[in-house]
Amino acid sequence: MTNANDPAAEHLDVLIVGAGISGIDAAYHLQKRCPGKSWLILEARDAIGGTWDLFRYPGIRSDSDMYTLGFPFRPWEGEKAIADGAAIRAYVEDTAREFGIYEHIRFGDRVVSAAWSSAEARWTVETGAGARFTCAFLYLGSGYYDYAQGYRPSWPGEEAYRGRIVHPQHWPDDLDCAGTKVVVIGSGATAVTLVPALAQDAAHVTMLQRSPSYIVSRPSRDGFARGLQRWLPIGIADKATRWKNVLLGMFFFSRSRKRPERVRATLLRLVAAQLPADYDVERDFAPAYNPWDQRVCLVPDGDLFAAINAGTVSIATDTIARFTETGLALASGKALEADIVVTATGLDVKLLGGIALSVDGAPVNPAERFNYKGMMLSDVPNLALAFGYTNASWTLKCDLTARYVCRLLRHMDRGGHAICVPRLDGARIERLPMLDFSSGYVQRAAAILPGQGPDAPWRVHQNYLKDLVALRFRAVEDGVLAFGKARG
Repeated sequence: MTNANDPAAEHLDVLIVGAGISGIDAAYHLQKRCPGKSWLILEARDAIGGTWDLFRYPGIRSDSDMYTLGFPFRPWEGEKAIADGAAIRAYVEDTAREFGIYEHIRFGDRVVSAAWSSAEARWTVETGAGARFTCAFLYLGSGYYDYAQGYRPSWPGEEAYRGRIVHPQHWPDDLDCAGTKVVVIGSGATAVTLVPALAQDAAHVTMLQRSPSYIVSRPSRDGFARGLQRWLPIGIADKATRWKNVLLGMFFFSRSRKRPERVRATLLRLVAAQLPADYDVERDFAPAYNPWDQRVCLVPDGDLFAAINAGTVSIATDTIARFTETGLALASGKALEADIVVTATGLDVKLLGGIALSVDGAPVNPAERFNYKGMMLSDVPNLALAFGYTNASWTLKCDLTARYVCRLLRHMDRGGHAICVPRLDGARIERLPMLDFSSGYVQRAAAILPGQGPDAPWRVHQNYLKDLVALRFRAVEDGVLAFGKARG
């Protein structure tokens, strides 16, 4: 379909950016709930899968269960609830093909700008390759971090180091760790995934952490789910398992906030039970912050603890003074020899996929906006952003967002509206950080993230039940979301 005002531009009712889990989920709901709408997915990379196609480091896996990370409309039937990256990537692609979504994806072209015109009630979207599209509604499923590079601090003496330094976000195909001494810098989800995987071939792996993270072990296979699948239809078993995991996760998070000292003691007791009796658990596994002030790391089947017990992995809680020719000199005076250093130092947040937004010629700075229902930006029309939970599976919130957008589009069609926009209308509301998390990548991004307010609908709930009620059952018209027609 071409645009009468710009014959070179292809016009769509909805343009989706990103072919990861959130983009595929949005496309499924759009074609099911708004069957008359034209739509397309633009994907900057040459393959489907988003995060699960980008990250290829050893041991890459989900850090939450696949019954909540997977699509609600296509039950996860894999053997493991904590699945490896290749299995997740295949699942996303198979889903796109099964539901006729794959042929609506255009690969290898990055969206660089999107300009809204109130006169025409449409976005004009341009790509790095020079393609141009117009759309009535723009749906961004492009994730929250920079795909081009991860967060990579520098240290004194790196130029003297004779080994190899790699970042997990760009794992080299030719890297062979067999028989080597490896130091992994970091203590987050990537580090606790990499360390036991590398230890299978390396002579020894040291996890060097400035401060610990909370770590929990859980089985990679969900016995509850497998049992239900033997007796119930797969769809019913999947829903029951999903709700079991959602409610357990919410209970754990709630307890962490209400009784942090008790949860902390329980987590450390569980860790101690999996390590030698004389292990200094407080030193290596007891953070200075409370549980869920940062994301709790998951290790399937206790693989990290098993590697420590086997002597192939050790943890050093210390800071780096400098690199040396053969490794790292630590602030304590200790030295770590390393043939390979892996900088599992985190992500760089990049909201909106780095797209330059403008509304009627005025640039949009997300940091100056408020987040409406965790999915739209104040005073930015006809745009939704898929942004998942920090304390649960990403997909849970993204799926609610996709469903709500379909409700919104149908409501607009019934009312003859061309424009919807969350309006502040000059209201002065207290500005709070969008994410109540002390993790490094969140703190580094504080200056570029939109704010939230103390009350709904400007409050970003990290709570699936609250969002379920707000996005599935409450009226679309709430006195904040304004509707209108094109001005031209």
